[in-house]
Amino acid sequence: MKSDMSSPDAARQLTARAIILSLILAVLLAAANAYLGLFAGLTVATAIPAAVVSMGVLRLMGRSSILENNIVATGASAASSIAAGTIFTIPALVIMGHWTNFHYWWVFAIAGLGGLLGVLFSVPLRRTLILEQNLQFPEGVATAEVLKVSVDPGRGLKALSYAAGAAALFKLALSGLKFSPESFVTARFFGERTIGFFGISLSPALLGVGYIVGLNIGALMLSGGALSWWIFIPWYNTFMSGHDPVLAANLVGLSAGDAAYLIWSKQIRFIGVGAMLIGGMWSLWSLRKSLLSGIKTGLKLRGVSGADIPDTERDLPMGMIMTGIVLFVIPLFALYYVVVGSLGIALTMAVIMVIAGFVFSSVSGYMAGLVGSSNNPVSGITISTILFASLILLGIMGKGSTVGPVAAIMIGAVTCNAAAVAGDNLQDLKAGQLIGATPWRQQVMLAIGALASAAVMAPVLNLLLEAYGIGTPAREGVNALAAPQAMLMASVASGIFGNGLPWNMVATGAVVGAITITLDEYLRRKGSSWRSPVLAVAVGIYLPLELSTPIFVGGLIAELATRWHRRRSPNADPELLKQNGLLFSAGLIAGEAIVGVLIAIPIVASGNADVLAVATWMRPGQWAGLATLALFGWWMHRVATRGARA
Repeated sequence: MKSDMSSPDAARQLTARAIILSLILAVLLAAANAYLGLFAGLTVATAIPAAVVSMGVLRLMGRSSILENNIVATGASAASSIAAGTIFTIPALVIMGHWTNFHYWWVFAIAGLGGLLGVLFSVPLRRTLILEQNLQFPEGVATAEVLKVSVDPGRGLKALSYAAGAAALFKLALSGLKFSPESFVTARFFGERTIGFFGISLSPALLGVGYIVGLNIGALMLSGGALSWWIFIPWYNTFMSGHDPVLAANLVGLSAGDAAYLIWSKQIRFIGVGAMLIGGMWSLWSLRKSLLSGIKTGLKLRGVSGADIPDTERDLPMGMIMTGIVLFVIPLFALYYVVVGSLGIALTMAVIMVIAGFVFSSVSGYMAGLVGSSNNPVSGITISTILFASLILLGIMGKGSTVGPVAAIMIGAVTCNAAAVAGDNLQDLKAGQLIGATPWRQQVMLAIGALASAAVMAPVLNLLLEAYGIGTPAREGVNALAAPQAMLMASVASGIFGNGLPWNMVATGAVVGAITITLDEYLRRKGSSWRSPVLAVAVGIYLPLELSTPIFVGGLIAELATRWHRRRSPNADPELLKQNGLLFSAGLIAGEAIVGVLIAIPIVASGNADVLAVATWMRPGQWAGLATLALFGWWMHRVATRGARA
C-alpha cells in the first residue's frame, strides 16, 4: 500500500500548528459571521482570507507548504458554514418563544452534528460534482489561486488589516459612540397614502459583501428591494390596507417611514417567502439528475478498496461514512424525542432529516459548484425543508400543535448546517484538487473546524441576544438584529400549524418567483453572462431596503474595478485581478463584524445601550455617516484598481 507520507508536502498537511491556527481562525470568523448573518441575512466565505492569514503566519514560523496553508483555509472555512446553518434557523426557537435564550448543549449538538453529517454527505459527491461533472466551484478556484500565486503575503495582509481596522473604528463610532444612526433613511407621503422610501445602511461590511457577490447578485437584490419598497408597499397602503382593519388601525398617525416598515413586516416580506419557496422547489427539480448521480456514485464506492488509490484521490472510507451517519443520527433522534415526547414522531423526524440532509447537501454542493459558497441559496433550501417537514408533521400532529413548529425548525436546523457544510467542503476539495492535496485530510480538518465553530455559537448568540435583541430590541436605544432568515423560518413553521400566514402574499411571491425563473431560463438559453437567480430577488424582497442598497453599491464598485483592469490587462486572469479588492472586502467584513460582537460585551455588562455613547452635541448625524461610507467606497475602488496602498 502506498504511504500517505511518501512526500514532504504530504507529511506537512495536517500538522499540529495548522490545526491550531485553523481552529483560532474558525472561532473568530464564526463569531463574526454570526453577527453579520443576524444583522444582514448574509454570511461570506472565509477560506480566502484564512488562506492569506495562514500564508503570513506560517511563513513567520518557517518552512510552510502550500498544502499546510490549504489545511488552515479548509478548517477555517467551516466558520461561515456553521454560522449560516445556525443563525438562519436556531434563533427561530427564541423568536417563537420556545427558548428564552440559547441552550449551549442543544445548539452545539444541532450545529456540530449537522456539520459532521454535511462532511459525510459530501464525500460521495466529490467524484460526481468535482471529477465527473467538473463544475467550476469559483471560490475553490480562487482559493487555490491565492495559495499558488507568488505574491507577498504581507501585501495581502496589509490590505486586509487596513480595511479591518478602519471598518472596526467606524462600527465603534456608529454602534458604540453613536456619532451617527446606523442607516440613512428618508421617507414621505405623496398625497394622502402613497409612501416614498429610500434607505441605505451605513455599513462598510455590506459594501464588502457586495464586492464579493458581484454586480449581478447585487443588482438582483436591489431589484427585489425596489419591488418590495417602491411598488408593493405603496400599492398595499393605497389600495389594500383597508382589507385588514387591525393593520389599518395601527397605521393611523404613523410617519411615512414607520408605516412602510409596519406594512413590510406584517405583509410584504411574505412575498419574499413565496418567491423563496418557488426557488427552492425549482432548485430541486432542476438538479434532480445530479442528485441521482450522487446517490449512485456513493453506492458504487461502498466496496472500493483504497489500496491503489493515490493520495490525491483518497477520501474517507465509505464504511466509516455509513457508520458515522448512523452514530450521528442517534443523538439527534434522542433530541427529537425530548422535543416531541413520541418515539414514532421522533423517528419520522430523524428519517426526514437524513433524507432532506443528503438531498439538500447535493443541491448545496451543486449550487456551490455553479455560483460559489457566498451565493449558495442555503436559506431557500432550508425553507423548503421546513415547509415539507411542517406539512408532514401537520398530518401527524394536527393543526394548533405547539410542538409542531418547533419540531420543523429542529429538522431544518440540522439540514441547514449539513447543506451549508457540504457545499463548503466541496468548494475546499476543489481547491485541494488543484494544488494536489489529500481529500481525506481536508475532510477531517473541516469536521474539526465545524465542531470548533459550533462550540462558540451559543455564547455568541446569547451575547448578541442580550445586547441587541433578535427581531425585537433588547432594550431602548439599540437596533435589534433583524435575523431575516430565522424570522422567515419561524413565520413559515408557525403559519402552517396556526393558519397565520398571509397566503395571498405568499401566492404573489410565487408568481414573482415563477416570472424570475422564466427570465433566468431565457438568459441561460441565450448564453448570457447576466442571470436572474430567483433566490437573490427573493432575499431582496424580504430584506429591508437599506441592507440591499450598499450590497448593490459594492457590486457596482467590483464591476467598475474589473472593467478598469480589463482595459489595461485584457489577457489577465479575472480572479487574480479581483484579489486585492476581495481581501480588502474581507477585511471590512471581519473588522465590522468582530467589533459588533465586542461592543455587545459592555452593553450586556452594564445593561445600558448607551454605555459608550458620546454626548448628543458631539454627534454630527447621518449625513456625516453617509459621507464616511462614500469614503469607504472610494477607498475600496482605489485598492481594487491600484493595489493595497493605504
